[in-house]
Amino acid sequence: MQLRVAITSQDYQRLVRFYCDGLGLEPAQLWSNDGGQAMLLDMGKATVELFDEAQAQAIDQIEAGRRVSGRIRLALQVPDLTAAVKRLLAHGAELVHPPVVTPWGDRNARLQDPDGIQITLFQPPPGN
Repeated sequence: MQLRVAITSQDYQRLVRFYCDGLGLEPAQLWSNDGGQAMLLDMGKATVELFDEAQAQAIDQIEAGRRVSGRIRLALQVPDLTAAVKRLLAHGAELVHPPVVTPWGDRNARLQDPDGIQITLFQPPPGN
């Protein structure tokens, strides 16, 4: 099995810069047809998290201090949280909440991409 998250944007090039330049992701595949464009970015291991409203509230409270995320939020592991936040802010991200240390020891920061999708960047503690 494989998970793919498809994000459609009115400004495709802006989103490409955000995810490729901002997160340092390399295109794995490029497609075009009838004037349309698409790109596949390999994110490594993928999981799907299913939350009820109470759990979403709890996670938002930890990461952002209040209930702010929509029905879908991306969570991406990064090797250097501080550097990743800086790069994404330089590429159009909006900071929802600065980094916090979670009860499970990760450092998490909440951002929003240029199209409004919330993203949790997380960096596990050393050795995990």
